[in-house]
Amino acid sequence: MLAIVRSCGAVRLRAIPYAIAAYITGAYCFTSSTSFANPAVTVARTFTDTFAGIGRSDVLGFLFAQGVAVAAAVPLFAWIFRERPKGSG
Repeated sequence: MLAIVRSCGAVRLRAIPYAIAAYITGAYCFTSSTSFANPAVTVARTFTDTFAGIGRSDVLGFLFAQGVAVAAAVPLFAWIFRERPKGSG
């Protein structure tokens, strides 16, 4: 999701809400995790019995994985979207 925001932000800011909505819709419909992209949603899903819920014993694993992903993604995308000197192609 960070890649979508950074990519859209570099090209067209007005596209960000639509790109995020498309990502969440696709992840919800086509992945088994239903896109646990937001830690608050991950915690909230421990309180539901629906197919999108998760067990309370599993929430720490999800939150840890989200933290690791952010720790890896932020420097990666800072490097990918860094300012390059003019004329460097």
